Amino acid sequence: MNRDCTELAIWREGKKLVQLTYILTANFPKEEILALAGPIRRIATSVSFNIAEGSRREASEDTLQFLHIAGKSLYTLETQFHSASDQDFISKEDFKIIIKKILLCKKLVRGFINYYKLIDNEKFRTII
Repeated sequence: MNRDCTELAIWREGKKLVQLTYILTANFPKEEILALAGPIRRIATSVSFNIAEGSRREASEDTLQFLHIAGKSLYTLETQFHSASDQDFISKEDFKIIIKKILLCKKLVRGFINYYKLIDNEKFRTII
């Protein structure tokens, strides 16, 4: 890919996801800061980190690897927020908001993965 990650919608949405995550985890009980809030923040941050890392890769298979990692992080983040909601660490309304943002990011990552797979298929067809 080798392009500026700040141009990518998924990177920008990933940053918004991090901001929202920090806001929502700020009010977790103190005993949950290390146990749940810290991991949730790291997972959310890893999404945009992996998008940025993948955007600098020359080979599309390398980019795809980082996109897959970002996608896996989103599924983990979704599960963590389900746990936080189950424990009433966030309101039902905040839960709906964060899940909506996570789903948007998942769609963007999936679309980006499909785009790169399409590019790889086109390259393969031109060789044959």
